[in-house]
Amino acid sequence: MSAAVVFAITIVLPNLFLMGLGFFMKRRDQITQPFIDQASYFVFNYCLPALLFFSVVDSDVDYAKQVTLIVAGVIVTFILFIGAEIYAKRFVRRPTDQGVFVQGIFRSNMAIIGLATVDNAYGSQGLSIGAVYMGVVTILFNVLAVITLSRVSKSAYDTWRHRSMMVSKKLFTNPLILALVAAFIYKALPLPPITGVIHTTGDLLAAVALPLALICAGASIDLRSMLSLSGLSMQASIGRIVIAPIVAIAVGLSFGLSGVHMGVLFLMVASPTAAASYVMAKAMGGNDILAANILAFTTVVGMFGMAIGAAILRGLGLI
Repeated sequence: MSAAVVFAITIVLPNLFLMGLGFFMKRRDQITQPFIDQASYFVFNYCLPALLFFSVVDSDVDYAKQVTLIVAGVIVTFILFIGAEIYAKRFVRRPTDQGVFVQGIFRSNMAIIGLATVDNAYGSQGLSIGAVYMGVVTILFNVLAVITLSRVSKSAYDTWRHRSMMVSKKLFTNPLILALVAAFIYKALPLPPITGVIHTTGDLLAAVALPLALICAGASIDLRSMLSLSGLSMQASIGRIVIAPIVAIAVGLSFGLSGVHMGVLFLMVASPTAAASYVMAKAMGGNDILAANILAFTTVVGMFGMAIGAAILRGLGLI
């Protein structure tokens, strides 16, 4: 069991240290909010796409064998979404809170914390598998987020056609999805391996992606929001930190997943609430304060939940 604990600490602690560094630097006024915004934009539009593209292009993973993992991830997402919707309709009164509550439970931070933890745990093999998983499930996340948040819109122009166009625009302009699609096309065509200056440049951008993203995530933590939890934000946080990983384990076991695949499923699902949930909630008229509270609390506490879950699964020989 001690080896399992060491494994869990090894995969989570580097992420916490980098987030702690970002938080410390922000508190000391060594980095500013404009820098965080610009760095986050740089990571999302350039560094993470490079990381995903080259992790897929360089890997020898048979992606046809990842179908079971992806199907399991889709089922987990639907279970969390439908369960949260039923709970919200029964126990959450305000429409502006309902969609934010639901999104806080089903939408995890796969692109930053999920990928970083998978990389720490399994290296390049896990990273390439996690990239494919993330690419497919991210599409589902965006569609479900628009569905659940659209209930609060009062605009005459906000029709289902408008929402469908908005989802399509988000998907077809998402740099991460575009990078993955480009990587799959490149691997499918009889093209020579990418080498030389292009690959070296891509490696340098990829190396920046996760550390800088984690530092920005730590710098964005708002202790006031994290400590001023309402009953509703605590319920959503429990759903993300406790219920979501349990559902992932149950579905993974029912599909016979083990090893790297079970580890990727667990770590991706157990990640804290996605930062994009706050942005989308604010843009679509949801309760952005509730979204910020859920995001802040799960970002910090969820990391410890990931470590505990990983230690248990490792001790049982499941990951």
